[in-house]
Amino acid sequence: MAVIDSHVHVWDLERAHYDWPDGSVPEIFRSIGLDEVRPSLAAAGVDRVVLVQAADDPDDTATMLRTADRHDEVAGIVAYAPLERPQEAHDRLVELRRDPRVVGVRTLIHDQPDPDWILRPDVDEGLGVLEALGVPFDYVAVLPRHLEHLPALAERHPSLRIVIDHLAKPPIGDPGSARWPGDTWSVLMARAAENPLLSAKVSGLYSATADAASWTQDQVRPFVEEAHRLFGPDRLLYGGDWPVSLTAGGYARCFDALSGIFADWPAADRAAVLGDNARRFYGLPAED
Repeated sequence: MAVIDSHVHVWDLERAHYDWPDGSVPEIFRSIGLDEVRPSLAAAGVDRVVLVQAADDPDDTATMLRTADRHDEVAGIVAYAPLERPQEAHDRLVELRRDPRVVGVRTLIHDQPDPDWILRPDVDEGLGVLEALGVPFDYVAVLPRHLEHLPALAERHPSLRIVIDHLAKPPIGDPGSARWPGDTWSVLMARAAENPLLSAKVSGLYSATADAASWTQDQVRPFVEEAHRLFGPDRLLYGGDWPVSLTAGGYARCFDALSGIFADWPAADRAAVLGDNARRFYGLPAED
């Protein structure tokens, strides 16, 4: 079984502009390449990774492409494209997709002041570009409003493949969350999961309270199990969220906690979440 980490970042603060990380997270407020995490990937048995956009800046995509040139374990790149400028997004993607390693697009919708940004006509046209080109979309949801939009997006773009990053950041360690009151997270994720082309990444699942490193496997487990119930084993993708995972105890701690949860699932489910689903969702080449 090939293990694929579907959510890894690299960034170069000298070459691209990043609104985050910043001084609030000194562990990762620096340029970080793939070399630093390679020993942890090897120890965890991770064979390949997908690099994911970290800034709405084409120079961030260029950094990922340079990284892929140096590291054969990079199986795919989720690039940036300006969805609010659909013609530019189209032309950029046509150019980028000449490189088969570019397998998806992400833009930081959660950084937009307008929580309804994704529904703007120009942005919607940009999503149509992705749909027409067959390019999957990584969806960053941190507010209930972001999840609320997914059924409408599925109706407007019935053949667009979407993956929700980080299970939409559920209220881990914060059952009284003002952001996710009551069962809001479960209800909205269930509605989103009705779209058979919508998947979710089991990644970035850290405590929503105070010190991110204080989370426990027992706090994470209910949300992972609920995602397993809602999406089934064929629409969940493992992601290590490097280097953000450094703020939550490091790559090994996060991988061990998630793999411990997956260990209770049937072997076929584990294989799907740890690699098969990422390969299929992004159209990654099969292992040699």
